[in-house]
Amino acid sequence: MPDIPARPDDPWTRLRQFTRARVAIGRTGHAQKTETILAFGLAHAQARDAVHLPLDAAALEAALDAALRQAGQAGPEVVHVHSAAQNRDQYLRRPDLGRQLDADSRARIVASAPPCDVVFVIADGLSALAAQRHALPLLQAVLARLQGWQVGPIVIARQSRVALGDEIGERLGARQVVMLIGERPGLSSPDSLGVYLTFDPRVGRTDAQRNCISNVRPEGLSYAEAADRLVFLMRGAVALGRSGVDLKDDSAAVAATLPGP
Repeated sequence: MPDIPARPDDPWTRLRQFTRARVAIGRTGHAQKTETILAFGLAHAQARDAVHLPLDAAALEAALDAALRQAGQAGPEVVHVHSAAQNRDQYLRRPDLGRQLDADSRARIVASAPPCDVVFVIADGLSALAAQRHALPLLQAVLARLQGWQVGPIVIARQSRVALGDEIGERLGARQVVMLIGERPGLSSPDSLGVYLTFDPRVGRTDAQRNCISNVRPEGLSYAEAADRLVFLMRGAVALGRSGVDLKDDSAAVAATLPGP
């Protein structure tokens, strides 16, 4: 009997090296494979765990201090705040409370002198895992690119929504606020970090007045590329006098023409 020629590689299978999306998962008869079902269940459990995992704020501050000391930099002040959502259950059920500081945090935040160019907020959001893993290396990359900028306190926020940064930035008198916050987990990305820039932050800003950089993690947008884009947008916001829908990421074309702080 002649040898049966080998079946050519399935092009769908080759695509799997470029994405974590569920492509070329195959089947057994009319059903999915057991390994596919088990992998889906694991991904779903990891996403749920990421939502409920608490942020270890003390460990994050210690890691931030150690990293800055190792780099020979004087670390900025670290301020811990909490939203008006008292616990995770209330945070998930009442998004509005996650956008407001609680009374103790309001008393703790005071404007710096002189006013700062930017305040960075590390927030748990919907994935504390993302903030715990990726906020510090991204922040290090950004700070290395901000020569000449007056950086205010680093704020670590728990039970936080994106808009909490508006009140923080307003109370600190910051020209801009940058939120590094855990994004809603997906079935292939339980630890995706989002970055939100708001120029002239104050309570009442809308999402249309922010710029977002999404999916910051080693499997997504690298720390270096995210830092380059963020610093470009920060400089662009200064030149334009606002952030949001009018501020475009044309970094490859016009980055060298933008002013500093």
